[in-house]
Amino acid sequence: MPPLPSLAALRPYLRDALRDDLVAAVVVSVLLIPQSLAYAMLAGLPPQVGLYASLLPPLFYAALGSSPFLNIGPVAVLALMIMQTLQLAPAGVSPSEAALVLAAEVGLFLAAAALLRLHALAALLSVPVLHGFESGATIAIAASQLPVLIGSTASGGTLPDLWRSLSAHGFDWRGVAALFGIVSLLTLVAVRRLPKGLISRIAPLAVLLAGIGIAWACDPQGLPRVGELPPLALVFTPPRLDPELWTAMLPGAALIGLLGYVSSLAVAESLARRVGQRVDARRELMGLAAANLAAAVSGGMPAAASFSRSVLMSDAGSRTRMTGVFVAALMGAVLLTLSPLLAWVPKPVLAASIMVAVLSGLKFGPYADAWRYARAEALLMVAVTLLVVFVGITAALGLGVAGAIALLLQRSARPHVALIGRIAGTEHYRNVERHQVELDPEVLGLRIDESLLFLNGRSLADVVQAHLDTHPTTRRVLLQMSPVNTIDFSGLSALKELHETLERQGRRLDLSEVKGPVLDRLKASGWESWFRGRLYLSHHLGMQDRD
Repeated sequence: MPPLPSLAALRPYLRDALRDDLVAAVVVSVLLIPQSLAYAMLAGLPPQVGLYASLLPPLFYAALGSSPFLNIGPVAVLALMIMQTLQLAPAGVSPSEAALVLAAEVGLFLAAAALLRLHALAALLSVPVLHGFESGATIAIAASQLPVLIGSTASGGTLPDLWRSLSAHGFDWRGVAALFGIVSLLTLVAVRRLPKGLISRIAPLAVLLAGIGIAWACDPQGLPRVGELPPLALVFTPPRLDPELWTAMLPGAALIGLLGYVSSLAVAESLARRVGQRVDARRELMGLAAANLAAAVSGGMPAAASFSRSVLMSDAGSRTRMTGVFVAALMGAVLLTLSPLLAWVPKPVLAASIMVAVLSGLKFGPYADAWRYARAEALLMVAVTLLVVFVGITAALGLGVAGAIALLLQRSARPHVALIGRIAGTEHYRNVERHQVELDPEVLGLRIDESLLFLNGRSLADVVQAHLDTHPTTRRVLLQMSPVNTIDFSGLSALKELHETLERQGRRLDLSEVKGPVLDRLKASGWESWFRGRLYLSHHLGMQDRD
């Protein structure tokens, strides 16, 4: 165990950052208390589970993570995923027990990814897929809270499920619950329109306290409340060891872990860029893994970084990861002292806070931007959104990952080989489709605009031959290789095949501007035994060579 820091080592922190971290922790805790209760209930779990997930997870993330701005705890989008995953639990297993297994599997999944240095997993969810998923989840979450807002007993994680449930319950609603919910919703929406400041930050807690006060003073009939919370009793026990339960939770855990990591990393990197800092992706994996394992043994639920709370933590002046330690301490104090007060929280007020929090991040601009830039990616974004809303999260993420990979394969399957010519009076060579250039009838200058890999190597000879068919007087082909960063064995085989094809036609293959590492690998493969062409330091030298 490393030695504890000396007082001299702590003095700079105590002098420069302690006050800022404490202030940021207080500000974030104000928002975290109602959100912890609300997101646990959104996931179909007892409200205290959300509070437990806000207690130890930020503490363990602070020990292993890398960002001073992330607030780790319950997250709305993950809560929706948790709700749908818990529905797959075997009979006889309570949601709380299943949530512990789910958190443990998320933690183990992220820990294995960190151990194997798989932080590149973030690339599996492209920006269109991530935005489409978040938008769909936002709509689904807001819709799922409508029955709670009006006191109905209906529920559902997708619009069809919600419609069937509402139909089955006969659109039941309670006037007093609807009054609490709608007034809270309108108040929070109105506060959102005010300039950002202290009032906007404390508004969610103020509305919550007002709801508690009115519910306690009037005790109206028909108002659903959170109910009595158990006293703080962190019992560190392992999750239920049931193979059937662990197997049922595993697919959902993998998706929750992947999305939690990708979204948390995106938030961390965005906030780090504001202050010129860098984020360690592997340490983010380690921090999230530790946070979820801590939740699994302390009565919590899967946790990740909240975008709204993390931005608030950054704006409030957090300087170090000690802010997370102070947040954990404050949440512990809440559980020890405020449990009787929180029992009076009206559920419609929590529903209103969820709806306003998630809908504030709903943006349709990226759909239009994607449609103008890449329509295939825009269609994928829309498809993911619709699947989340109408089918489910698993199907949406599955289509998103598969669709992103399919688009990548489509783009990479045929290498872009540009016909290039010389701009008059210069030594610069550019694409004939974009510039006025001079061409040499005997030397065909082509530029390969990507690495030669197994994805695209097979079509190299066909692409070059298509250019030769329109330039029959070509005596030799000169490939400009400056954009090529690597050539794998399939690419080497494709290059050899092109060389042999041109040789049979009585033409020569030459290369220009080959990068050093690429040339080193070519030489190591013994390519001198079959390559009969020439290498040129610059493309212009190759075009001017008349030999």
